[in-house]
Amino acid sequence: MSSLPPLSAIRVFETAARLENFTAAAQELGMTQAAVSYQVKLLEERLGISLFQRIGRKVALTEKGREIAPVLTRAFDLMRDGFAALTQDHSAVLSISCTNSFAHLWLAPRIGAFQMRHPHLAVRIQAEDAVVDLARDGVDLAIRGGKGDWPGLEAKLLTHNRLVPMCSPAWLDRHGPIADAHALHALPRLSPDDMWWHEWFAAMGVEADPADGPPGIALDSQVMEGRTAIAGQGIAILNHFLWKTEVEAGLLVEAMPSYVREIASYWIVYPPHARNTPKIKAFRDWISAEFAAEIAADHEGRYLPR
Repeated sequence: MSSLPPLSAIRVFETAARLENFTAAAQELGMTQAAVSYQVKLLEERLGISLFQRIGRKVALTEKGREIAPVLTRAFDLMRDGFAALTQDHSAVLSISCTNSFAHLWLAPRIGAFQMRHPHLAVRIQAEDAVVDLARDGVDLAIRGGKGDWPGLEAKLLTHNRLVPMCSPAWLDRHGPIADAHALHALPRLSPDDMWWHEWFAAMGVEADPADGPPGIALDSQVMEGRTAIAGQGIAILNHFLWKTEVEAGLLVEAMPSYVREIASYWIVYPPHARNTPKIKAFRDWISAEFAAEIAADHEGRYLPR
């Protein structure tokens, strides 16, 4: 035979053969007894052999039926075991994609708290600045900066980002106080051509090109810029939310008072079909609560500008 009979008919026969009762098979499959009888008849006609013999109101397997029944039961058991193993492995691992800055500055110091709440989950963090394809790269969810409009993904807002020129207290003591954004433009800045400087100066009413100021050290990540600022090498334009620990420790201060919201915000994103998956829901609830707590702390004045 060049092809298998319909799987629906095979499934019905396997159940009826295992139970040797059409009524019991109908109950297990959620079908009517007539539907079970019809599927078995279709299979017999497709094969050209009798699989059951009818004895009054009862049925019994024929010799051919007894020959094929255990083969099908083993096949269905293998499929059940395979799918169970697949879903078990998938449900036990949470894969998260995020930028290097977010991974190093925010997620890594906190992910242990999530792991302790969900010890059955193995967490894998994929830190890279390129936007990954969740389906292709086997990633469950991502933390992204943007406007929340990623086709094919559901996005939940975590927080808006505030851009802040930051430096070490010692650096500010040497060069400050800084009167305004025009005065700051004339001072050494780290990565002066960073687009965040463009956003910040534009919001502060400075029309000059930020890159026209004094030459500055060009660094390729916010982590490097922040660490260099802590070392007293200049002013870095940073996402304030990611550097609260350093602010609290007195390692960083705001170079001058300002409130500029970045164009992009932080979002948690995941495929719509996975929104109620236990591991996705657990992480979404946890990270949403963490961000909400930190935002509440902001409103209470813990992180006011200097």
